[in-house]
Amino acid sequence: MGEFKNKWALVTGASSGFGIDFANILAEGGANLVLAARRTEPMEQLAATLRAQHGIQVVVEGIDLAQAGAGLELRQRIQARGLQVDVLINNAGYGTFGDFAERPLETTLDMLQLNVMSLTELTHVFARDMVQRGSGHILLVASIGGYQATPTYAAYSASKAYVLLFGEALNVELAPHGVKVSVLSPGITATNFLAVSGQKSTLYQRLMMMRSRPVAETGIRAMLAGKASKVPGLGNQLTIFSNRFVPRKLQSFLAYQLMKN
Repeated sequence: MGEFKNKWALVTGASSGFGIDFANILAEGGANLVLAARRTEPMEQLAATLRAQHGIQVVVEGIDLAQAGAGLELRQRIQARGLQVDVLINNAGYGTFGDFAERPLETTLDMLQLNVMSLTELTHVFARDMVQRGSGHILLVASIGGYQATPTYAAYSASKAYVLLFGEALNVELAPHGVKVSVLSPGITATNFLAVSGQKSTLYQRLMMMRSRPVAETGIRAMLAGKASKVPGLGNQLTIFSNRFVPRKLQSFLAYQLMKN
């Protein structure tokens, strides 16, 4: 993946999970990195490792991306350093598990701010720069939950449906300007997603669990190829394909049975 050599890539949610994998993959391809997330200590440790292993430049930006206007603020910080973002990995996001009416509203709204509003803002401010230059790559991280309604993850799956449709539309819109946009829709993966969401893993999730590094690699390859969207893993692909033959109400019922603890 030498296409990234000497380019600058911004990875959001870079303090854990997929964010670390994306950073490693891009660094191996020679990219310089801007790592952005709320917690700076793990990013500083990652930055030191990547500088030593790959001889690249790494900038750490501690920022709460769940705050309105955070995307614009992050762009201003990066510009103040005299840098331009050639690759945007819009990875920051999380889910909350449980019955919608019983979850605290502020938690759900915080999640939607990060998963939808901040992702949109980040995409907009950096896509404008890429369009003006006539080149760029953007990867949005959705979920297979975005392909169907998922009880106990109602708002989360709805937010990822937004990301999926948003990214697929931008794939067409921005292609004439030399900007490649792709959406990665993972299934359950060995990250800290379940710990953050508050769910104990189910039998279905344990059987379908994928390692995070191969999933991240799949997303990077899709982005380089300019694919509109990619679902990693044969099991996940079969799940999405089979939904075409199942009534939507039954899809939701089956998802509920598989997801509830």
